[in-house]
Amino acid sequence: MNQADVTKLISQLRIAVRPSQRNLKNSDGPEGRLLKLRKTVTALMKHERIELYYNRADEARGYAELLISNAIRHGDRHKATMELADYWLLEKQLVHKLFKVLVPRYENYNVSYTRMYRAPRDYPGMYYRQSVLELRGNPYPSLVMDQSHNRNLLHNVLLDEARKEFRRKKLADLVN
Repeated sequence: MNQADVTKLISQLRIAVRPSQRNLKNSDGPEGRLLKLRKTVTALMKHERIELYYNRADEARGYAELLISNAIRHGDRHKATMELADYWLLEKQLVHKLFKVLVPRYENYNVSYTRMYRAPRDYPGMYYRQSVLELRGNPYPSLVMDQSHNRNLLHNVLLDEARKEFRRKKLADLVN
């Protein structure tokens, strides 16, 4: 058995699915909690970027990673993978999106398939941590500002000129 075949057997999952569940309370009990997680995973697959509470996003992220990882590893002909997709995706047209759009997008990824950001809090409002959960490679603009090309921003130009002036003064003091 060569090494390429061994990678198919070992899970490439980068996000841990915790063996103990989080304390996501629901008035309908454990079934309601799972239904809420299923709705979250379905919304993530449908919209590719969602905003929600941190605890639910963190737990749903693990299940979304597991679903995509199994879809990549086994494909749409594997019965257990199809049952998993059928369970987690409430809208059945998203099963086609999973195998026809997301699997080809992620089959050569060696990082996680999802990304999670902390969302800013509204000061007078709720005190729960908000987050943004998204699939990598989505068509939306990036949430992270590109920091590599900001040398021409006004405050950076002023700081550079102040730094040069300070160095000139220090050099003049050393010469004298």
